[in-house]
Amino acid sequence: MDKLRLPHTIKMVITDFDGVVTDNCVYIKDDFTMSRRLNFKDIMAFSILKKNGYKIGIISGEGNAAIETMAKKFSIDEVHQNIRIKIDVLKQIVDKYNLSQDEFVYIGDDINDIECLNFAKYKITVPHAVEKVKSVAGIQVTKSEAGEGAFREVVDCLIG
Repeated sequence: MDKLRLPHTIKMVITDFDGVVTDNCVYIKDDFTMSRRLNFKDIMAFSILKKNGYKIGIISGEGNAAIETMAKKFSIDEVHQNIRIKIDVLKQIVDKYNLSQDEFVYIGDDINDIECLNFAKYKITVPHAVEKVKSVAGIQVTKSEAGEGAFREVVDCLIG
C-alpha cells in the first residue's frame, strides 16, 4: 500500500460513514438502541478540514446519531442519511458546489459506494473494503483501517 496521493485542487471531501469513519460495527445495547465507535483521530480530521476551508459531505446508507453529532459539532456542509442510491446525491452535491473532477474526493467501502467511486476521479477506500470496491480502477487504499484513523489519513494527505 503506497502513501495516498491527492492534488491540492481538492475543495471537498465526500465520504460514506459506516465502514470509513466508524469501525463498521454496530453495538446493540440491552434496550435495543444502537451505537457506533469513532476514533478521536478521525473526529479531529473533521475539525482540521473545516479549519482549513474544506467542504465536507457525508452520504450514508444508514441514519444514525453519530452522523448527527458530527454534523452539528463541525457544521458539515452536506449530510445525507438513509440513501440507497448514493450516485444521485453525489452528482447533486457536485453540481450544487460547481465542483470539477479535480476538486473532490470520494471515500467508500462497500458495493453501494461503487457507482460514486467510479464517478469520482479521486477515490479512496479502506483495507477491509469488499473486493469489488478494492478492484475499482484508480482506487487508493488507506494504510489505516476504518475507525482507526483511515479518515484522518486522507485528511493528513490533503493538509500535508
